[in-house]
Amino acid sequence: MTARTDRRAVALATWAVFAVFFLNGFNFATWASRLPAVRDSLGFTEAQMGLLLLFMAVGSLLALPLSGMVVQRLGASKAVTLFAVANVVGLVTAVTGVATGEDLVVRVGLFLAGVGTGVWDAAMNLEGAAVEQRLGKAIMPRFHAGFSFGTMAGAGVGAVMAGLHVPVQAHLTGAVVLSLVGVLWSVRFFLPAGKVDDAPEAAVETAQDAAGADPAAAAGSGAPRTAGQEARGALSAWTEPRTLLIGLVVLAAALTEGAANDWVSLAVVDGFETSDAMGAVGLAVFLTAMTGMRLLGTGLLDRYGRVVVLRLSAALALVGLLLFTLAPSIWLALLGVVAWGLGAALGFPVGMSAASDDPARAAVRVSVVATIGYSAFFMGPPLIGFLAEHVGYRGALLVIAVPVLVGLLVVGATRPLPTAAGSAGRQAARSSQETPGR
Repeated sequence: MTARTDRRAVALATWAVFAVFFLNGFNFATWASRLPAVRDSLGFTEAQMGLLLLFMAVGSLLALPLSGMVVQRLGASKAVTLFAVANVVGLVTAVTGVATGEDLVVRVGLFLAGVGTGVWDAAMNLEGAAVEQRLGKAIMPRFHAGFSFGTMAGAGVGAVMAGLHVPVQAHLTGAVVLSLVGVLWSVRFFLPAGKVDDAPEAAVETAQDAAGADPAAAAGSGAPRTAGQEARGALSAWTEPRTLLIGLVVLAAALTEGAANDWVSLAVVDGFETSDAMGAVGLAVFLTAMTGMRLLGTGLLDRYGRVVVLRLSAALALVGLLLFTLAPSIWLALLGVVAWGLGAALGFPVGMSAASDDPARAAVRVSVVATIGYSAFFMGPPLIGFLAEHVGYRGALLVIAVPVLVGLLVVGATRPLPTAAGSAGRQAARSSQETPGR
C-alpha cells in the first residue's frame, strides 16, 4: 500500500465513521423527538414513561459487556452492520406497538433497539479510535459531533412531522429504514483490519509498537483466541482502576446528555404548557449547542488537554442545568439548555478516546467504559420519571447535578497513558547506559 493510497483510505474511513455516528444519532433522535406523541397514544403517566424508556436501556446494558468480544470476533464493520439492523428492527417493532396500542410490543421493540444501539455504539467508537490514532490528533469529538448532527436532523425532522401531525409509525419507519441503507453503504469504507503499514503518523508507529495494530485492526485480526481467553481478557478490564474511573466520567456525561435527550422535550411541553412542536425545538436547541462544542472540541483538547477541558465542561453543564430547571420563562430556560448542551458535549467522546489509549486493550476497555456509561440510561429514566410525578419534569432534572459533580472529581483519570513506544525507548536508553561497552 502506497502512502497516497493509505491517506485516501484513512480519509474515506474518517468520513465513513462520521456518517455512521450521524446515522446512529439520527435514529435515536427520531424516536426521542416523538416521545410526547408516544405518551399520548399509549396514555402513559410520567412514571410509566420512565419505565418504558428503561427497556431500551436494559437492552443496551445487557449487550454492552459482550460488545468487546463481539467486535473482536466480527470486526468493527460487521458488528456495526449487524447491530444497526437490530436497532432498526427494534424501533420499527416499537412504533408498530404504539400504533396498535400494544405496550408489550413497544417494550420488546425497545429492548431489541437497545441491544442494537449498545453494540453499534461500541463498534463505531472503536473504529473512531482507530482512525483517530491513524491521524494522530484528537478527532473523536468530531465523530461525536456527527452523532449530534444526526440527532439535530432527527429532532428537526421530528418537529416538522409533529407539526404536520404525521403518524409516528409512518414517520419513524421511513426514517430508520433510510438510515440503515446509509449504514450499509458507509461501513464499506471502514479501515481494513490489520492494515496499518505505510502510515506516516507518529501515532500509528506508537500503536504498532504497542500492539502490532490500531484498535480496529486489533479487533477481528491476529492469532485466534479461545472463548475462555477472550472472556478472561474482558473480565480483567473490570479490575483496572483507571478504566473504572473513566467509566465514571462517561457515566456522568451520559446521564447529563441522556437526561436532556429523554426529558427536555417533555419538560418544555409540560413545564411551560406549550406545544409538542416547541418541545421538539427545545431538544433541537440542546443538540445544536452540543454539536457546536463537539466541533470545537478537537482544537480545545489539543491545546488545553483532556482534564482542563472536561472540568470546564462540567462547570458549564451544571450552570445550564440549574438555569433550565429554575428559570421562570421559557426563553431563559432555553438559554440554560444551550449551556447544558455545551457542557455535556465532550465527556463521552473523551472517555472513549481515553479507554482506547492502548490499542491492544482498546476493545475490552471500550466495552467496560461503555457499559458503565450506558448504565445511565438504566438508572436515569425511571428515577427522573418517578420524581417528575411529585415535582414536575424540570424539578426532577435537578438530580443530574449529582453525577455532574462526581464526574468533575474523577476527570484526572482521562489523562493520556504514556506511550508504549516512549516507555520502550526510555527503557532501552537506560539499558544502554547500564551495559558495559555500549
